[in-house]
Amino acid sequence: MRPADPKDALRQTIQSRRRKLASEEWSRADAARTELLLSALGDRPATVALYASRANEPGTHEAITQLHEAGWQVLLPVLGSSPRWAPFRGWQFMRRGWGEILEPSGPGREIAGIVQADVVVTPCLAVALDGTRLGTGGGWYDRALPHRRPGVPVWALAGADEVFDALPAEPHDVPVDRVITELGSHACAEAAVPGISAQRHGELS
Repeated sequence: MRPADPKDALRQTIQSRRRKLASEEWSRADAARTELLLSALGDRPATVALYASRANEPGTHEAITQLHEAGWQVLLPVLGSSPRWAPFRGWQFMRRGWGEILEPSGPGREIAGIVQADVVVTPCLAVALDGTRLGTGGGWYDRALPHRRPGVPVWALAGADEVFDALPAEPHDVPVDRVITELGSHACAEAAVPGISAQRHGELS
């Protein structure tokens, strides 16, 4: 019998908690995360690899719209067996792809498309202070992120109560450099901040 994956129980707990959040709470948290994300990216347009959020996931639609209108090139995943990316050209040019996730219509770029990104913003279920990221288990971003240019930062969007002191990690896991929650932005892999855990949260600077 295959041993239980300690990540699976945590994934189920977080996904269940997210499903129970009221839409008003999601909206307030998304608005705060969007403001912090846009502030962190700055005013000079560049290229950002983002994701088109789905239900019960930190929202990105407003950030995508604002960045696109401000002249940024926004790359979005085209999900499949190998990671591909395509530029966002407007919501009217989006379609439902794998898992009903919105993706750009038309031909997707090959995995090398992420090489253009100056920053990569990923979804997650949780993040540890050392940068360990807990995804949904498909490994898509762990396959995609090594193809970015050296030194390009990886950020994650999460709930403030999804920032942990530590998380189970495996050798193939690609860490994130920064986590942005509705309560603040915190650079990972710095000295641990005392008191932040699965139970105590909201103390990010």
